[in-house]
Amino acid sequence: MTLEYVPGDSLAHRLDPRTKLLVQIGFAAAAYAHTTPRGLAVLTLLAGGSLWAADGDPVDLWGYRFALPVLLAAPLVAGATLGTPWFRVARAETAALASYRVLLLLVVAAAYVRSTPVRDSRAAIHHTVPGRIGAFLGVGVALVFRFLPLLRRDLLAAREAVHVRGGDRLPVHERMRLIAVAGTNRAFGRADRLGTALAARCFAWNPTLPRLAFRRADYPVLALGAGLLATAVATTV
Repeated sequence: MTLEYVPGDSLAHRLDPRTKLLVQIGFAAAAYAHTTPRGLAVLTLLAGGSLWAADGDPVDLWGYRFALPVLLAAPLVAGATLGTPWFRVARAETAALASYRVLLLLVVAAAYVRSTPVRDSRAAIHHTVPGRIGAFLGVGVALVFRFLPLLRRDLLAAREAVHVRGGDRLPVHERMRLIAVAGTNRAFGRADRLGTALAARCFAWNPTLPRLAFRRADYPVLALGAGLLATAVATTV
């Protein structure tokens, strides 16, 4: 998974980005409202269906591998105690369910990123939130989606450079420091070049964005997103 848009003609590719954003919001709300194993089982089917609708597969989740150790360690950390009984199963179960909810959200996010061009995401936010606030949020989302893959490649390149220069013989903390410094320097360099590029291209608050329109396939998916949001609200009220 490269955390990038992959061109295609799947159901998710044909949906309006506003529809997919509503589904994500509704899914996130439902995931935090329905915390029982039965509720998470239903949400698992929905998350798997969203990835399938984007022509994705479990390999696409490899881009989120850096979060997996944290999700796996959370139940162990939550359950551990400094005294008897040394490990509380109830706390570990609660943390495990929370980690699983986050994993489901990552699955839905992977389906969205895979099936939605950056310009469409920017246009969806720009059209949904009025004024310069919407324009500012749209630009922010566009930059995040464009820069995350680049920053990831920079970190991988820095790690490879350290390895080629014999860094694999250094202590782990020293390797982490070298990679972090190199990645930070590249990130600041990219930010400087971005500012120059925006100024050179006369950055405007009213860009020409793609036209968005709901199609027939959007309406049942919109109903799904609204239904998820409604069930979450009904459960928490």
